[in-house]
Amino acid sequence: MEFFIENARWIASIIAIGGLVFAFRQRAWVMQQDPGNETMQRIAAAVQKGAAAFLRREYIYVALFVVLVSALLLGLSSVPDFNLSPWTVVAFVSGALASGLAGFFGMQIAVRANSRTTQAASQSLDGGLRVAFASGSVMGTTVVSLALLGIGLLIVVLSGIKDNPQEMAGALTGFGFGGTAIAIFARVGGGIFTKAADVGADLVGKTEAGIPEDDPRNPAVIADNVGDNVGDVAGMGSDLFESYASSIIAAISLAVLSGGVAAGGAAALGIGIPAEKTGAAQAYPLLIAALGLIVSIGCTFLVRAQEGATQGQLLGSLRRGVYSASAIIALLMIVVALLLDLGIGVAIAAIAGLVAGAGIGLSTEYFTSDTYRPTRYLAESSEGGPAIVIIQGIALGMLSVVLPALIVIAATLVAYASVGLYGIAIAAVGMLSTLSITLATDAYGPVADNAGGIAEMSHMGKEVRERTDALDSLGNTTAAVGKGFAIGSALMTALALIAAFVSVTGIQRIDILDPRLITGFVLGGMLPLLFSAQTMTAVGKAARGVVVEVRRQFKEIPGLMEGKADPDYARCVAISTDSAIRQMILPGALAVAIPVLLILGARLARGTDFERFLGAETVVGMLIGSLLVAFMVAVLMANAGGAWDNAKKYIERGNLGGKGSDAHKAAVVGDTVGDPFKDTSGPSLNILLKLLAIVSLVMAPLLR
Repeated sequence: MEFFIENARWIASIIAIGGLVFAFRQRAWVMQQDPGNETMQRIAAAVQKGAAAFLRREYIYVALFVVLVSALLLGLSSVPDFNLSPWTVVAFVSGALASGLAGFFGMQIAVRANSRTTQAASQSLDGGLRVAFASGSVMGTTVVSLALLGIGLLIVVLSGIKDNPQEMAGALTGFGFGGTAIAIFARVGGGIFTKAADVGADLVGKTEAGIPEDDPRNPAVIADNVGDNVGDVAGMGSDLFESYASSIIAAISLAVLSGGVAAGGAAALGIGIPAEKTGAAQAYPLLIAALGLIVSIGCTFLVRAQEGATQGQLLGSLRRGVYSASAIIALLMIVVALLLDLGIGVAIAAIAGLVAGAGIGLSTEYFTSDTYRPTRYLAESSEGGPAIVIIQGIALGMLSVVLPALIVIAATLVAYASVGLYGIAIAAVGMLSTLSITLATDAYGPVADNAGGIAEMSHMGKEVRERTDALDSLGNTTAAVGKGFAIGSALMTALALIAAFVSVTGIQRIDILDPRLITGFVLGGMLPLLFSAQTMTAVGKAARGVVVEVRRQFKEIPGLMEGKADPDYARCVAISTDSAIRQMILPGALAVAIPVLLILGARLARGTDFERFLGAETVVGMLIGSLLVAFMVAVLMANAGGAWDNAKKYIERGNLGGKGSDAHKAAVVGDTVGDPFKDTSGPSLNILLKLLAIVSLVMAPLLR
């Protein structure tokens, strides 16, 4: 037992290095596959160029932000009584760098796997699935390995320098903050880009010109394919990197605080871990994360498909990998808890989170897949016109919030009853323990989508297009499930961070009728709506520019509509890039500024008459209010958008009149409205609620 407690950080670091080796081997295998004919390679190269240009410009702005925040943190470290270590700045930069690298490597392989997936699909359905999923596994394994390696090495360094474990835990929160700083811009910027291009392409191409999706005559089609990668690969990777890292950090922080007499003691704070088991409680999340990585890598080899497989069979092949990993890690959670003498309660909390993640995924699938009644009913409502489709889609999104909310309630109660506040953090760790393979199934989707576009634009045969359509349709389902999982994990991670914030500040009792708490609730509840309004408006502005450009090219380029001339793809990519970069700054800055200003204000108000209006209670209220509203709105947006998308595809497969029918035209309008719902505003709320919590935790010593 003592061996694993003392060496958990080394075990985690070594296994993370092994994960990176596996990721690079998977990348090498994908690159060895046939990239297709000259036309396919030319299209893929255009997507690669556009994605690289966007990410390069985005990372320049993000680097400036990281430098500014690092300077601010260094300045705060000199403030008396703040207890902010300069090592927090080192951890912050490390987290930002690791998150940025994860997004970069994931997108780099995704934009190279698309044409290879198309070519493999020309041989067999299983071949296309294997290439696309291998690309996704590079993303999933890289995200988990870099996060785990960063945390493990930081603990090694900090434990050798810091005599005070609480200072070490405080410095470690900087790593999560760094990951969040990248995620907020990657999610918002990538989401604005992808939906500006997608909406512009759909409105002019499909709705006005009546040409098919991914038609090479559409000037926005390359920008649309680029957007799939920058939003759903780099953006999603950074999002879940932060959730994964912050859940582990929150658990370690609570374990450290459990022995902190200065913080009030574990019993008073309800952490749930006796002081004598602090070491074991710190080791548990690291060991579970490391074992989850090993199990996930092994289960990726279970994902296979037979030729002619149905959608249900394809989905079953992915589920076989994910569910096998979940079952194995659940057993290991029990074994490790008993090995570390933490008791079965810790394992129950971890399994509660694991089951909750699976439950939220199944709920999301039920409400968004056209296999089930809700989405089919939404498709049928399209016969009544666009307004009916939009009304029914919003109603579906509202209804879909109920089950995930009940699942989270159950998981939270079970986790807290098992091990107190530490149990909530461990539930978040448990939910994300199989992230490597879970994220692989999500990152697979954009690759399959791009592969279908390349098949269309390079005029591949009908059989190839049918295979890529099957893979793309599966990707829509996994993307919707992935978004539901990301939202659920964001909620559990934010709950764990809030628990750590309350513990660090030493708050032991809050009066529910305290006006400071109530005003915090209202302020926090308002923030997700303000944030969503900003991101939705940004998509509208960016899409307007793409729409104008596509119309101009259709009108001014001779022979374009007849297929005798090529459109200017680069112009649409440039418009989407410029608009996304420009408009991602305000939402990102807002998410960081609000908790900083509140905490600084609460510190300055101490001992003055203003303490009646602003205090630590205001910050707690803001965190809880934003948590509740962001979760509900994010689920609504993600599920409504996913259902609109799949309702459209259900009609395009020949149902309710098929392509070109009035029902199809109405469904396209619904899908266009749903695009920024599910791919921009909804996913961005994940980052908002986590960023508010992690920034508050970093600043918490000011309110101790």
